[in-house]
Amino acid sequence: MPRHDARAIWCPSTVTFRNRGLFGARSPQLPVGGTQIDKCLSDKITGTVTCIRVSKFLEELRSCELKTRLSYSRVWHQISAAAPHETLSTQPGVTPPSLGRLASRIATLLMGKHKPTWDPSTDCGDYVVVTDCAALHVTGRKKWQKTYYRHNTRPGSLRQVTMDVLMEKHGGAEVLRKAVSGMLPKNRLRDKRLARLKAFEGAAHPYKQNVIRFGDVPVGQTGWEEQVKAIREADSKRI
Repeated sequence: MPRHDARAIWCPSTVTFRNRGLFGARSPQLPVGGTQIDKCLSDKITGTVTCIRVSKFLEELRSCELKTRLSYSRVWHQISAAAPHETLSTQPGVTPPSLGRLASRIATLLMGKHKPTWDPSTDCGDYVVVTDCAALHVTGRKKWQKTYYRHNTRPGSLRQVTMDVLMEKHGGAEVLRKAVSGMLPKNRLRDKRLARLKAFEGAAHPYKQNVIRFGDVPVGQTGWEEQVKAIREADSKRI
């Protein structure tokens, strides 16, 4: 069976190019005449592909390009401060994520350190929506012992307030915002990154259309990683 040129039928999962474009792939060039190819040889060394149709490989190319574009765009994540989390909770599946672990994860998303395009001098982070901040979970007696200080540099102007009083006056969203602010780098990008944190006391928020979903499960909620695995397995079987 004759081999086909990799530029005519290219599959991102089997062929690797040395010269890549902006999104890590070359633009596909369809065979002359628009015919669909049912079978072709598979060899990573020579750059050929196997058992792929033009329609299917174009679909895989679009999905691969979409996943890569997510690294260059700002994605909306949603996290519940009251629901148990599989990785952030001290007791997975039993207790909600603690304030420190939740703030650490949010700071990582706001900085964009989970992306391959992360750079400390650029603002490449995502948006984070946190719900149910009124039920913010803290361990031990931090809720009554943790004290926040502020000073306007004038003598005798030191002010202090405990966490429970701060939650009663401004809600748990302010406590979470202070925790995340302390975990962000102290530079000119901190205010911009902190502005992308949207914290709400309840479950309702106006950003439901912005949050990316996998199988009707918003990113950040329990079960979204299983939905991603199921979608990838279905795509691999279809190809």
